[in-house]
Amino acid sequence: MRVLAAMSGGVDSAVAAARAVDAGHEVVGVHLALSATPGTLRTGSRGCCSKEDAGDARRAADVLGIPFYVWDFADRFKEDVIDDFVAAYAAGETPNPCLRCNEKIKFSALADRAIALGFDAVVTGHYAQLSDGVLRRAVDADKDQSYVLAVLTADQLSRAMFPVGDTPKPRIREEAAERGLAVANKPDSHDICFIPSGDTRAFLGASIGVRPGAIVDSDGHKLAEHEGVHGFTIGQRKGLGLPGPAADGRPRYVTGIDPDSGTVHVGPAEDLDVWTVRADRAVWTSGAVPEAPFDCVVQVRAHGGMAPATVAATADGGLLAHLREPLTGVARGQAVVAYVPDAAGDRVVGSATIGATDRERAAEPVAESAR
Repeated sequence: MRVLAAMSGGVDSAVAAARAVDAGHEVVGVHLALSATPGTLRTGSRGCCSKEDAGDARRAADVLGIPFYVWDFADRFKEDVIDDFVAAYAAGETPNPCLRCNEKIKFSALADRAIALGFDAVVTGHYAQLSDGVLRRAVDADKDQSYVLAVLTADQLSRAMFPVGDTPKPRIREEAAERGLAVANKPDSHDICFIPSGDTRAFLGASIGVRPGAIVDSDGHKLAEHEGVHGFTIGQRKGLGLPGPAADGRPRYVTGIDPDSGTVHVGPAEDLDVWTVRADRAVWTSGAVPEAPFDCVVQVRAHGGMAPATVAATADGGLLAHLREPLTGVARGQAVVAYVPDAAGDRVVGSATIGATDRERAAEPVAESAR
């Protein structure tokens, strides 16, 4: 096939491109310029899309002997990822910008342009397994990125390739060194690439401004004031601006955020327990909406937050998850992803954006096997 390799400048995408070459595909490398001022993006181990990364990607392409281009997606990235990130926090949500980048940039804007130019698929260095249109967790559980790929539609998955998902990360680094790729020992990227300082609260404050509100306890007593709900997320314990723990000596956590009134609710750890998750805009990776409730394991954030559950599609295009064990720190704006184990590993059935949660344990629908 003729494939486009999205090369971030890291070791994973470089090895993914190399494996595509080995497989006999006609490979062209592309690096995405996601900022009009790339020098402001995080560098080194702190980012993934800087000028430094573009240079590393170009050198890797030279070693592989493939054509290489830089495509300017800065405007699209600002609109679909940065602006979405700011708007979600302003609405009291906790978005995942990497998930949105995969959905809107790498497998929508990039893939659409690639197909228009005659490419058959997009190759990336994501840690996930994909075969016959079925998305599964990566072999390396610590690096698994299936959670942030679960927003992809069946059509998008049909045009995607994840060549490194069947290999542990240490072996990927060894392979890169064997191939003479200078990025073999480059540190993994962390944090949010478009926040140079790493201070998310300051970035949001500069974008949203001061919107004062109150911090109240579970009895409705005002404990302090704050400068905006964008500075808080469900489950947060530190940085609340409170003089100390509760009267009983126990720590307080953010248990609720009301963006309309600007109220941040805090309470004890047990107030974070969630038994029901309601989510919007479901994406079913097979392309077919499940006709009956099914048993699965749900994951509610990129790292951790997993519990057995019964999931059902809802008439309004969302999903409803009844948990068999409570989860904490479940925030609106994050994704809930449903996995079903099978002989080949944990299979992604679908995902949706969390819109509401319930602390009460409701009656569960009768589950059938996932289709």
